[in-house]
Amino acid sequence: MPIAFTTLTEADLPLLHEWLTRPHIAEWWGPADSVDELREDFLSGGTTRAFIARSDGEAIGFVQCYVVLGSGEGWWEDETDPGARGIDQFLAHEAQLNQGLGRAMVQAFVDQLFDDPAVTVVQTDPSPNNPRAIRCYAAAGFQAVGEVVTPDGAALLMRCWRRTERR
Repeated sequence: MPIAFTTLTEADLPLLHEWLTRPHIAEWWGPADSVDELREDFLSGGTTRAFIARSDGEAIGFVQCYVVLGSGEGWWEDETDPGARGIDQFLAHEAQLNQGLGRAMVQAFVDQLFDDPAVTVVQTDPSPNNPRAIRCYAAAGFQAVGEVVTPDGAALLMRCWRRTERR
């Protein structure tokens, strides 16, 4: 099942907003931003890039990516690697959880990021209370670095290196 990523557009904002209201997503992402707030977050020219994940043409999830160094607002202030990228994502449909689709989506996106030779490492930071996400990332090749405190609270920092550099 090949997974493709299309850049988030204005037309995708109502769908993204609806997804963010779903209980299995809101549990970890918090209250849904308004469509106007999503537009500001993702379409105003900031450094976070957002994508809709699709499998066989069906929208299955959301992925965002950002440069870790200099992300600001209290995030990753100790980072010195300009090649580090951060990702966050979710599957849109609760019925698709625990079937390997999340792992496949994460692996496909990480592989796409590593197509850029400037990218050295990809990281994510699930809640330490979210074992499903932690299992997904581990299955996708991420390794736990340790617990950290982020502006959103406690998190488990997990990192993934290029296949030739994985530890």
